[in-house]
Amino acid sequence: MHYDVIVIGAGSMGMSSGYYLSKNGQKVLLLDSFAPPHNKGSHHGETRIIRHAYGEGREYVSLALKSQKLWGELERISGQQLFLPTGVLNAGSQNSTFIKQVKAGSKEYGLPMKILDYHEIHDRWPGITLPEDYIGCYESTSGVLKSEECLRAYQQLAKSNGADIIVNSEVRKIVAHSNGVTVITDEQTFHSESLVVAVGAWAPKILAMLDLNLPLEPIRKTFAWFHANEKLYNHNDFPAFTFDTSVGTYYGFPSINGSGLKIGRHDGGQRINPDGCIEGFGELDEDEGDLMRFLGQYMPADQKMKYGKTCIYTMTPDEHFIVDKHPYYSHIAIAAGFSGHGFKFSSVMGEILSDLIISGTTKEDISLFSINRFGINRLQT
Repeated sequence: MHYDVIVIGAGSMGMSSGYYLSKNGQKVLLLDSFAPPHNKGSHHGETRIIRHAYGEGREYVSLALKSQKLWGELERISGQQLFLPTGVLNAGSQNSTFIKQVKAGSKEYGLPMKILDYHEIHDRWPGITLPEDYIGCYESTSGVLKSEECLRAYQQLAKSNGADIIVNSEVRKIVAHSNGVTVITDEQTFHSESLVVAVGAWAPKILAMLDLNLPLEPIRKTFAWFHANEKLYNHNDFPAFTFDTSVGTYYGFPSINGSGLKIGRHDGGQRINPDGCIEGFGELDEDEGDLMRFLGQYMPADQKMKYGKTCIYTMTPDEHFIVDKHPYYSHIAIAAGFSGHGFKFSSVMGEILSDLIISGTTKEDISLFSINRFGINRLQT
């Protein structure tokens, strides 16, 4: 079967790009080894934070703002509520590089933000206790995305635009031609003019089929929900948050409709092979221990864990994304290495990938995400 574009990986970035490509008149096939949304990627767990003043670098701010606009458009088109305006509290030492970047980005882009000391934070949110030298940067216009619902919305719209989606179908071989690609699964062979690769932790395996070796490392991550005092932590009164602390970087979500306080640790993690056996939540001592230590120090309201889950980060050495055209094949676009902070950008990344395929360029600045920053490591000669 022949298509204009094949998208390998129908997760966050892949499904979004499939929507934008089909919206722009392309005949699209999306292939996935699983059935999105699923627990093998980086989009499950119900929710993701979207924040604008970005501690990972001011270069992300304009993309975050564009993403927020596109999420709003997806809400209107789909008729679903996908964004909860909880606000986001970024907290840490005044000397924290993360906090300095948040403040600098807010100032440069004129973002609505309140700088609060530890007294003001505790007065406003009694469930938070911070050291005296910590400050908070509160963004009232940020909040929470319903990640799995976002994915389903893109899936439904892509289908309505005529895209084909084949799930539980593993790609076994890719042959890149000068003017197209051939993709072979266990069941079928497909041909297309162009290709998008957005396969999360499987990027090293799939990119090897395209003669490309990039420094991508899958990491096992965990997060959990805790029973919460709804008067303190409900989503109408309590924000999503990112804390840069002396014991690690943590993120979390308010209790949404009684679901409980959700907490995860951003740094650390265990290197994994995504095709191998991955320990479930609780099989490692640090799974619950890290989260309980954070809660005991910063949110000491005697929360008890409800349940936990695992997910996968795919890390680059500098923790910046890879979003670029293949260095040898200009009709192949690659999205990889989102390093645990990519989901919020999947709306704009889908549009960018669509633009790279259709016109060969994008109006967004993606120079930070160039493949060339790592050098080109060709697997074959």
